[in-house]
Amino acid sequence: MIKTSTKIWLAVAGILLIVLGIVCIANPAATLFSTAWMIGCFTLFSGISQLIFTFKTQAYLPNSGTRMLSSILQIILGIIFLGHNLFVTVSLPVIFAWWVLIEGIIVAVQSFDYKQAGFSAWWGVLLLGIAGAVLGFFGLKNPDVAGATLSWLIGLGIISTGVSYLVALCGINRVEKHVKQFRANVKAAIDEQ
Repeated sequence: MIKTSTKIWLAVAGILLIVLGIVCIANPAATLFSTAWMIGCFTLFSGISQLIFTFKTQAYLPNSGTRMLSSILQIILGIIFLGHNLFVTVSLPVIFAWWVLIEGIIVAVQSFDYKQAGFSAWWGVLLLGIAGAVLGFFGLKNPDVAGATLSWLIGLGIISTGVSYLVALCGINRVEKHVKQFRANVKAAIDEQ
């Protein structure tokens, strides 16, 4: 059985994540700023980790120059992101919109491959690709909307994680209830014999 204190921490974590998700949705600028800062930290950490890995495995992988160059570029990019957080914050909605636009075009083009392969719902994939491309284009025309959309997606993702923690807690409680009932039934059956 799981300790009550563990269940309490799981419930608190779930509730805090839901609140954090709501804050992300309510304050898109702060969400984008925080996301840009995290991207800078992750990029810097990834570059440092890759550089250490390169040095440690250089004897085994002698052609590691490109990996070393990649790690140095990641470190520089991470430092730039952290030093110019406002630029990254402003750029995120545009990058997000470009990504949605390009992915939409790719999905639309791939739908014809699905048609050729005999997939009967290829047209649905085509429509989704076109919709993605159009949304990406509108995001480029109005980066504020793209930024708000990105903040909403981040917020909803965090909220869904918090809700999943609470659902997991309910599931744990249900399983423990069934285990207790099973034990009681087994004990009763043994006592009758």
